[in-house]
Amino acid sequence: MNKDIATPIRTKEILNKYGFSFKKSLGQNFLIDPNILRNIVSHADLTDESGAIEVGPGIGALTEHLARAAKKVVSFEIDQRLLPVLEDTLSPYDNVKIVHSDILKADVKKVIEEEMPGIEDIMVVANLPYYVTTPILLKLLNDRLPIRGFVVMMQKEVADRITAKPGTKEYGSLSIAIQYYVTAEVAMVVPKTVFMPQPNVDSAVIRLIKHSEPPVKVLNEDFLFEVTRASFAQRRKTILNNLQSGLTSGKEKKELILEALEKAGVEPSRRGETLSIQEFGVLADALYPHFGKGK
Repeated sequence: MNKDIATPIRTKEILNKYGFSFKKSLGQNFLIDPNILRNIVSHADLTDESGAIEVGPGIGALTEHLARAAKKVVSFEIDQRLLPVLEDTLSPYDNVKIVHSDILKADVKKVIEEEMPGIEDIMVVANLPYYVTTPILLKLLNDRLPIRGFVVMMQKEVADRITAKPGTKEYGSLSIAIQYYVTAEVAMVVPKTVFMPQPNVDSAVIRLIKHSEPPVKVLNEDFLFEVTRASFAQRRKTILNNLQSGLTSGKEKKELILEALEKAGVEPSRRGETLSIQEFGVLADALYPHFGKGK
């Protein structure tokens, strides 16, 4: 068995060997606790027939544990300075492919087709860069990838918003945008002490498993998300006020909004955070004829 990359001593050795300095702009915080890495990988339920997609491998700490658990690992790294480091640290593993690319611009579906032919069980497992966690998750969900789900580390505050239930202060349009595609739960909370350098915030690992069917069927998904974003624009306002401000020509069409709320069985005085994703679905469909594309 190879010596783990993710120990403080080994991490420092590798960084010194390559004269590597952390880039704040890329949100680089490397994990230095092998137990936490094993725990993250265990939440992904990988077998030797599984594929794993990673974003931001750093010096390969998590990549190594994925390589031990899965058949194939494909890792997207944006920082060119890390490519020679990864080539070195991951040299014992022949089932890892590093793709030098910004995940937000990459054609991930195509990479999966090329690098993981015949692999039917694929998970995204990553310690996501905190400054772009939400765009990465939403991109990967919108890309309709052939994956089972995600086990990803992020800032705890974002994890709480993603996994929030209606009626809580964390619940918002982000909760709905993600829970429309997946079931979401916090798998573990991670203290800042297991990172180098230490971030200013605590982290959490969340587990997202794709629904076989969305929790609500709607006429137009984009419009559903438009309605939820509008409904949470100002949390203290009622849903009626938020929809009037947030929908195109909502102020002039107040009567149509009231009509749609009544049709959906939603009191105009309620606040967005009290509505379930199912209620938002019914409401979006009631509003769509009047406010949908090009109306």
